[in-house]
Amino acid sequence: MSNSAQPILEVRNLSKHFGAVRALNDFSMTIAPGEVVALAGDNGAGKTTLIKAISGVYKPTSGEVRLEGKPVSFSTPQEARDSGIETIYQDLALADNLSIGGNIFLGREPMTKKFGFLPVLDRKKMSEAARDTMALLDFHVSRMDAPVSNFSGGQRQAVAIGRAVYWNARLLIMDEPTAALGVPEQRKVISLIHQLKAQGRGVIFISHNLQDIFAVSDRIVVLRRGVLAGERRIADTTHDEVVKLMVGG
Repeated sequence: MSNSAQPILEVRNLSKHFGAVRALNDFSMTIAPGEVVALAGDNGAGKTTLIKAISGVYKPTSGEVRLEGKPVSFSTPQEARDSGIETIYQDLALADNLSIGGNIFLGREPMTKKFGFLPVLDRKKMSEAARDTMALLDFHVSRMDAPVSNFSGGQRQAVAIGRAVYWNARLLIMDEPTAALGVPEQRKVISLIHQLKAQGRGVIFISHNLQDIFAVSDRIVVLRRGVLAGERRIADTTHDEVVKLMVGG
């Protein structure tokens, strides 16, 4: 259990400049196992730059990212994913025509040898993985083999989260996961995040919806114009205080 004290993620003095524009400046944060940290801030506050710097899309100008105590530097999002950082964007990069299993293994399909000839897709393994993963998230659909285009927004979120869980993501970065969903669907996503937390994963939760932030997060980190405007434990703050931090009141 000695590991529980070590943060999953440490961001130390991270900066990202685009020419003269300081999109992110000297920013630090940590995320512990089983902790949900909300990132809030207006558009242009630096939230997207931060997650892209953590997840291998941008190379930071300066500063350091540590994953489970080790300094990491990713050249691509795939490298970040292979190390256990999974980013789930709003537009959900799912293949509509494929099943849950097909989406979990997208680009990493398991093969099996048939009669020693050509390798073929191991469909059994794919459907078992889909079933087990979705059960872990307490998520039930009547047809596991249906194409995900048949699914609702909340169900699609579950598939994207399921994929991250199957590949054992330690840290999930979720960009506006409840936007464009109805209230029951939003609740489903919130409960999925609680499941991730219970499994000891770290979650960065980006949202404009303060109600959702307060429903699911342990801490909230507010960015304003690329710098840390403030950090609060959810238990010790209010919507008003968070809004003030965001707008600089």
